Amino acid sequence: MSLKRIVAASTTAVIVTAAAFCSSAAAEPETINVWIGTGRSEFSKGIYHCLLNKKTGILTQPTLAAETDGPGFLAMHPDSNRLYAVCTVDKKPSVAAWSIEQENGRAVLKFLNAVEVGDGGATHLSIDRTGKTIVTAQYGGGSTAVFSLNSDGSLKERTQLIEHTNPSKAVPGRQDDSHAHWAGFSPDQRFVFVPDLGLDKVVIYAFDAEKSKLSAHGFATLPPGSGPRHMKFHPSGKFAFVLNEIAVTVTVFRYDASEGRMTEIETIPTVPEDQKIKEQAISTSEIRVHPNGQFVYAANRGHDTISAFRFDEQTGKLSLIEREHIRGATPRNFNVDPSGHWLLAAGQDSHTLASFAINQSNGELTYNRSNVVAPTPICVLFQHE
Repeated sequence: MSLKRIVAASTTAVIVTAAAFCSSAAAEPETINVWIGTGRSEFSKGIYHCLLNKKTGILTQPTLAAETDGPGFLAMHPDSNRLYAVCTVDKKPSVAAWSIEQENGRAVLKFLNAVEVGDGGATHLSIDRTGKTIVTAQYGGGSTAVFSLNSDGSLKERTQLIEHTNPSKAVPGRQDDSHAHWAGFSPDQRFVFVPDLGLDKVVIYAFDAEKSKLSAHGFATLPPGSGPRHMKFHPSGKFAFVLNEIAVTVTVFRYDASEGRMTEIETIPTVPEDQKIKEQAISTSEIRVHPNGQFVYAANRGHDTISAFRFDEQTGKLSLIEREHIRGATPRNFNVDPSGHWLLAAGQDSHTLASFAINQSNGELTYNRSNVVAPTPICVLFQHE
């Protein structure tokens, strides 16, 4: 081949490659959908929606996406086109389903159906990765419920309602009864975990995916008076982090996936005692693990901060990085975007949603000066692409 043909061929290859790259870059969306569950108040009317700019961390002003009563916690179907909430429908505490559709270039919710929860209504829900089963935790009733889904993502039926028993009573008035607070699946989907604030235990169930049914498997026990609220698994699947609402602590567990067993490594405070006593009321609310597994974040209500920790996989222990104020009041919930670059903190009592940049090397948070009005936000959910 002549030099001219080689140059021409090379130039063509470069142009084709560049075109492909530009096409791929153009296809990459600049924003990600953020769905906001809200508590009952004179300001909130249902589920709200906004956009997060993935490059700048800037938020758009949230707008009402679906009018419904008290859609506290949300969950996303694995295919990202169905959204679920614990809420009240026709005056009945329920789990409800919506389809996520596009209308005039924006995401909108269209109601599918709802199934009654019973037992006082749910405070949290999760969906399995096949999109066939939802589990809920009932704080008031102290129970776990299970729901099966239809192939179109709508709710089929409640298949189980399991009552929790034997509260610890370590803290009178808070632990006189069981209070299931969170329900979620193990990384391999073989087990379901339910931290119960009243029991000082994480209740562990074996999960039958075909029947959408649970069976008793065991417990992980927390120090007396802990009040376990929420938990998350490490990306490796070898560790679990339980956030304790009453004690304002985090307990790290080593997780044996083959046995579905949790073994405590350590329990550490999210806020030191000398700062706790300065608050009229203080409690933890949410815990998240960074996608890279190196950082763990916990929210402190009353103190109105996010505690950032570095996690050492060799020792299984946490070390404090910093405590960052949320630029709002009462961080009932927060979330880390799928890329791990942004943290959004919801101020329940300040009606705000604030954006923070996450330093990828040391886990520190930097306020992004993007703080929008969000009525009574108590759940922040990203829509995976």
